[in-house]
Amino acid sequence: MLEGDITNVMSVDVEDYFQVGAFEHTIPREAWERWPCRVEANVERILALFERHGIHATFFTLGWIAERHPMVVRRIVAHGHELASHGYGHQRASHLSQAEFRADVSRAKSLLEDLGGVPVRGYRAPSFSIGQTNLWALDVLAETGHRYSSSIYPIAHDHYGMPGAPRFPYRPEATPSLLEMPPTTVDWHGRNLPAAGGGFFRLLPYAASRWLIDRVNRTDGRPAMFYFHPWEVDPDQPRVPGAPLKSRFRHYVNLGRMEAKLDRLCRDFRWGRADRVYARELAA
Repeated sequence: MLEGDITNVMSVDVEDYFQVGAFEHTIPREAWERWPCRVEANVERILALFERHGIHATFFTLGWIAERHPMVVRRIVAHGHELASHGYGHQRASHLSQAEFRADVSRAKSLLEDLGGVPVRGYRAPSFSIGQTNLWALDVLAETGHRYSSSIYPIAHDHYGMPGAPRFPYRPEATPSLLEMPPTTVDWHGRNLPAAGGGFFRLLPYAASRWLIDRVNRTDGRPAMFYFHPWEVDPDQPRVPGAPLKSRFRHYVNLGRMEAKLDRLCRDFRWGRADRVYARELAA
């Protein structure tokens, strides 16, 4: 059953399990090449899921992955999905200088466009790492040819977030040429609750996530922006030894239930690509 007439944004952050923020202090960046990549098979599972439900989505793809697995990029484009950027090396924007950030996003955009044969207009910062202290990153994105970002999460979180930011797409006052598309939140008595997917979707019962998205559609009358990762549909991925307990919980909780929950989500709501759902706002 499809809830309402609003088309929501379905998005995928294309990265592998050993690149996630939860393990950044356990798996050195220089060791990535030694871990078996599982992203191609996991993306294929997601493409099959979306095809069953007739969904086109936005895939925010790491340049590091694209460079080593170009077929992932080509398959995404061939299935009619939007190809967007997740940067090159999955480094938090808040940990980079302006010059380093510019080099990272420029490298990723060029690589993705060369492999996909389509323009890359969207960007999502790893770990939603654009906030109050580095809003200059939006200027860099605009200057490097990006049309929109989905990088500022208007919640309070121990790793990211800008609680005072708008909850729905807006053009930042200092960078009006760029449209910011925030991950979805629900206003609950003056506090923004995360409702965009990721670990919260795996942790909470499906009914809670469905209620949150339905509330945004019905009460706010706006589309939701949902996201997840390919490694989240892969309960058999290698376990990372030595990772802190909190990191292991965040990463592994309910992996075995994720694909079935996604199937219900795809069935219960209407979904589309970010560039099409917000075509009018992008054209303004």
